[in-house]
Amino acid sequence: MKSIKTTVAVTALILVSFGSFAQSVTASASTLDSAEAKIAAQAHKAGASYKITGARVDNGAYVSAELIK
Repeated sequence: MKSIKTTVAVTALILVSFGSFAQSVTASASTLDSAEAKIAAQAHKAGASYKITGARVDNGAYVSAELIK
């Protein structure tokens, strides 16, 4: 029983620590390239790299990403 509680506690701490390193950001522009450039600028300003998590093109381009430190 004690090992189960320890495992749960360690897992919770790991998940919390990973969550603190990622930040979600979004950008919109007329083209996907422009929207990605805005994401890249936000990542550069934060001193982080980024991973695009979604993109959509309707009347404009919309990109969401995670900043990873």
